[in-house]
Amino acid sequence: MPAKKIAIYALTSQGLAVGRRLAARLPGTLYASKNLEAEDVISFESLKTLVSATFNAFDGHIFVAAAGIVVRCIAPHLQSKETDPAVVCMDQTGLFAISLLSGHLGGANELADRCARIMGGQSVITTATDAAGVLSIDSLAMAKGLAIGTIGKVKDVNMALLEDRVVQLYDPEDWLGLAWNAGFEGKVGYGDWNDVKPGIWVSWHNDAPEGSLALHPRVLHLGIGCRRDITTYEILDHVYMVFKKYGFSMESIASVGSVEAKRNEAGLLEAAEEFGVEPVFYSTAQLAAVDAPTPSDRVQAHMGVPSVA
Repeated sequence: MPAKKIAIYALTSQGLAVGRRLAARLPGTLYASKNLEAEDVISFESLKTLVSATFNAFDGHIFVAAAGIVVRCIAPHLQSKETDPAVVCMDQTGLFAISLLSGHLGGANELADRCARIMGGQSVITTATDAAGVLSIDSLAMAKGLAIGTIGKVKDVNMALLEDRVVQLYDPEDWLGLAWNAGFEGKVGYGDWNDVKPGIWVSWHNDAPEGSLALHPRVLHLGIGCRRDITTYEILDHVYMVFKKYGFSMESIASVGSVEAKRNEAGLLEAAEEFGVEPVFYSTAQLAAVDAPTPSDRVQAHMGVPSVA
């Protein structure tokens, strides 16, 4: 997983000193008010205008500023807990690092902890599960590399855990590592599933019961061979058709691979971006070394390998 891109903002000279320490250790891109006339930073005149441009361009934001200023700057850009970046607010002495937005999925709680360690200060975490010392299912899913299919059900499961209620769990391959956790009813299948009770369903198929928290392990690797100048739409349409036929979950796509000769194929690159993965390309020698179950004479003639996909 690529390193997260962090933006750091300083409004005062004291805050700039904090920002420099954070930027050096994280690392991160440091922005400072133009009034500070600071070197080796990106200066700005209006924080509100700057945030409009940077909010969705970074995975995390650290503001060395008053919380009120930060809230007013980020408010117009908030969308959902599933997509909003992490936001941490820190005072200009570096004493407190407040996890302000996307504590779990965005990683703001972890980022606040890192800021506090760097500055020798205290992180301030207000998410209920963390405050109670209880497992947070969205944080666990993120740590295990699972995609959340029904984000609205996270709160139901976390609330049940906070109230010490037993949660149903279907995870036959134990992706979450909770097989022996007493707080979960392990390996509950369709026949035993209770639609009224909160539950977690882990699968790389679209087979989760109604009302469950669906989690999808990213385990499906797409090998895609294609003709020259194929459109993004054609690739997406074909993949959607195959996934619908076999009941696979789109959230479980882990990678898109093809032959090296397709590295600059725009349609393939855009399709991989649509799936949210980085494309991987293999040499003909690497592909030829694989025993293809359905070799193609046509692919052999054009690409020099028995199969690309």
